[in-house]
Amino acid sequence: MTLRSNDRLSLIEPRREFEYSYRSLIEEIKSLREKPVPFPLSFEYARFDELLKRLNDDSKGIGIPEGFVANSSFWLVRDDAEIVGVSNLRHKLTPTLRLDGGHIGYGIRPSLRSNGFGVEILRQTLLRAKALGLTQVLITCSKNNIATVKVILANNGVLDSEEYFPPRNDFIQRYWIDLGVSAI
Repeated sequence: MTLRSNDRLSLIEPRREFEYSYRSLIEEIKSLREKPVPFPLSFEYARFDELLKRLNDDSKGIGIPEGFVANSSFWLVRDDAEIVGVSNLRHKLTPTLRLDGGHIGYGIRPSLRSNGFGVEILRQTLLRAKALGLTQVLITCSKNNIATVKVILANNGVLDSEEYFPPRNDFIQRYWIDLGVSAI
């Protein structure tokens, strides 16, 4: 279903009331044998309250594994009923995230892709980044991921660099988005 002008889209912190929608999102991704993106979608979720606690702790920097940074996960919810996408905002960059990962990763429910939800989830996550005090955000993606490139460009992304990244056997592009007043 395409993004409609009367859709009510909210970027929320993870909540128990969306457990069924979250589980259906994960099952949809698994049924296509896709890699879960962003990375928190790969977290164990059988005990949903434990997942919610982990996501909350991650946002506060509690119990973060070595090499990781505090990060906040958000769910893009349509009409207070369905999770259409998930984003993850890293609060700062590490040398590794500067190469691949950046500040923000996001994913849209497979059955709802190419309908404008990617532009909206990134736009709203950029607002969260700005509220966190970030003035610029780095977003990385595969050069071949044309849909994501379009989403980044629609949110005022500026290509900074592109290079071959052996761990992914792919060319990675790095875009910066200035969170100044005119950007979002």
